[in-house]
Amino acid sequence: FPVRVEMLSRLRSKTDQSAVVRGLADGTVDIVIGTHRLLQKDVDFKNLGLLIVDEEQRFGVRHKEHIKRMRSAIDVLTMTATPIPRTLHFALTGLRDLSLITTPPQDRVPIRTFVTPADDAIIREAILRELARGGQVYVVHNRVQSIYRTCERLRELVPEAQLAVAHGQMNEHDLEQVVLAFMRQEFDVLICTTIIESGVDIPNANTIVLENAQMLGLTQMYQLRGRVGRSTNRAYAYVLYPPNTPLSVEALERLEAIQEATELGAGFQVAMRDMEIRGAGNILGGEQSGHIAAVGFDLYTRMLAHAVEEIRAGHPIAEPEEINLDIAVEAGIPEEFV
Repeated sequence: FPVRVEMLSRLRSKTDQSAVVRGLADGTVDIVIGTHRLLQKDVDFKNLGLLIVDEEQRFGVRHKEHIKRMRSAIDVLTMTATPIPRTLHFALTGLRDLSLITTPPQDRVPIRTFVTPADDAIIREAILRELARGGQVYVVHNRVQSIYRTCERLRELVPEAQLAVAHGQMNEHDLEQVVLAFMRQEFDVLICTTIIESGVDIPNANTIVLENAQMLGLTQMYQLRGRVGRSTNRAYAYVLYPPNTPLSVEALERLEAIQEATELGAGFQVAMRDMEIRGAGNILGGEQSGHIAAVGFDLYTRMLAHAVEEIRAGHPIAEPEEINLDIAVEAGIPEEFV
């Protein structure tokens, strides 16, 4: 088949990366699958025609606009389980087309989610229950500075388990080896940051513990929860927050939303709730969330939809006139009906 497919990421050697970059520049590479490495200045495309952005919520506005500037006429397909408020707003107002895939894979079952104050007894029970059925566990601790202390705490709490640590500041080779070893079931528990949020598919891992969940975004929690339940086994998610600690109103709303959105294919529902909590962001600016307090969301959406309709039509579209009917006829309810 006369198509050359390459992969570009920081995990490849510099020699391999240079070869792929040259192939993109001279057109000998037809399809490239890559990470944010594709956005660096040394990458140039000879004739870019189609951009597919997977896990769109991981890319910022500047990232996406940078790729679009590579060529003015480019078709873009973005895919995500939880679109960011700005992208979702684009779709709802007609600036982008929207398609939904709501059918889950065959034989999948919903993830059972528990939102509760942090307790070592709960963590120990969750880990031992998963190990008893031959499964593996993620523990998400999103602070690199204290992740190794968390590992030691869990090692004392659950001495029966084999533990490993993974985070984004590790050497690329070491990080890859840890994840591969976890996939080979050499470890029972992977203590990690949100680096596992996307791109990790390990069917044998069916319990996840999110520590300090009040610090995570709603779509972030949904994506992390999606790392488990990728087989026919029932999966469990423990969303933990510090006990006896006051939480902000937004944090409480996020925790309540993740507790409610447990059915399969709830990503769109979560994204809508996230937009409701955070706001819709700027259309022409770089903010991907934010409130439209000046005119109100409903009026703003109608104004924007009208402007989009005029641009597509190529001429001004008059607002429909309000019609009043004055009829010289008395109207009322007869007394016998009262």
